[in-house]
Amino acid sequence: MGESSSDGPPRVLLKLSGEALCEAGGHGVEPGALTSIVEELATAAKQGSQIGIVVGGGNFLRGATLSSSSIDRTSADAMGMMGTIMNGLALESALKNADVPVQLFSAIQVGTVVHPYGQRECEAALARGEVVILAGGTGHPFFTTDTCASLRAVQIGAGRLLKGTKVDGVYSADPKKDPTATRYSELSYQDVLAQGLQVMDATAVAMCMEYQLPVMVFDMFKKGNLSRALLGEPIGTVVS
Repeated sequence: MGESSSDGPPRVLLKLSGEALCEAGGHGVEPGALTSIVEELATAAKQGSQIGIVVGGGNFLRGATLSSSSIDRTSADAMGMMGTIMNGLALESALKNADVPVQLFSAIQVGTVVHPYGQRECEAALARGEVVILAGGTGHPFFTTDTCASLRAVQIGAGRLLKGTKVDGVYSADPKKDPTATRYSELSYQDVLAQGLQVMDATAVAMCMEYQLPVMVFDMFKKGNLSRALLGEPIGTVVS
């Protein structure tokens, strides 16, 4: 994988939720939240990390939730994937304004607005030191952005997949509901699948297990944690 290679800087894939781009309980893209994320991404990028980002779209809408209404799942998922492109455009613009070289790719073709995703083009951009934003999910319905993150991480040869959450790792139960919940520092893929722990969906975990891709789950809302995770510091929970 990219991080263990001795011929270049560490390469990581960050799964960034759409909700990270707005304040708690908010909607859409909020400047304060976006600026906070971009500052930490810029710190890591300028220290040499090769960073790929798969961005979600939950701050606009969730396809799986929307499909429970009168909208069919295929259409709902397409709407969700369009939401990830809007988030990608916001991130790209903010990173450019912070003087961070960046390229936005999408699995869905959107005319002249976004570059279509291609593995070789993506890897070339990373090798040039550009942050790469991967929007549009997998381009197919019924797959989550978690699964997209594991797929893209394997494709680009990332050494780690970083999953930013609202808690500081993986717990035995919901720490907000159960005061006896225990935080794990390390877990195996088999533990996550067997215990049904809420790390990522089972398809994403299975792909990481097959390709021996470590997953770091951390609290990305604590200031400094995102850049720490991107730079490889041991925080949160590592699934391997």
